[in-house]
Amino acid sequence: MPSTHMKLKILLPFKVFAEKVDVLRIVAESRNGSFGLLPQRLDCVAALAPGILIYETATEGEVCVAVDEGVLVKTGSEVLISVRNAIGGTDLGELHKAVEQEFLNLDEQERSVRSVLAKLEGGFITRFAAMHHE
Repeated sequence: MPSTHMKLKILLPFKVFAEKVDVLRIVAESRNGSFGLLPQRLDCVAALAPGILIYETATEGEVCVAVDEGVLVKTGSEVLISVRNAIGGTDLGELHKAVEQEFLNLDEQERSVRSVLAKLEGGFITRFAAMHHE
C-alpha cells in the first residue's frame, strides 16, 4: 500500500535543522519557480533557490521555513533537504525579509569575496611566473 506521509529532514552544514515523520505535502522554490511534493510523487532531485519552504503535517499544520540555496532529494517516502542556512518562524512577512536580508545579500558578499580572491590568485600566478623566468 502506498505511503500517505513523507519523512522530511532539513540538514544544515553543522546540524539537523528539522526532522519530521508525518509530512503530508511540501512546497519548495527552485530557480524556475515553486513546485510541490506529495507522498506518491516520483523520486526527484532539485536545486533550491533562497526562499520559503512550506511543509504540512497533521499535527502542526502548515509550517514555513526560510531556506538558503541548497538541494532537495526525494527517494520513496523520504525527502532530504540540504541547505546552507534556515530560519524558522511563524510570520511569513518576517521570513521573506530574512530571505532578502540574510540569504540574498550573502550571495553578493560571496561574489565580492570570490572576485578579490581571483585577483589575488592572478597576481600570485603572475609574480610566480616572473620569478620562475628569472
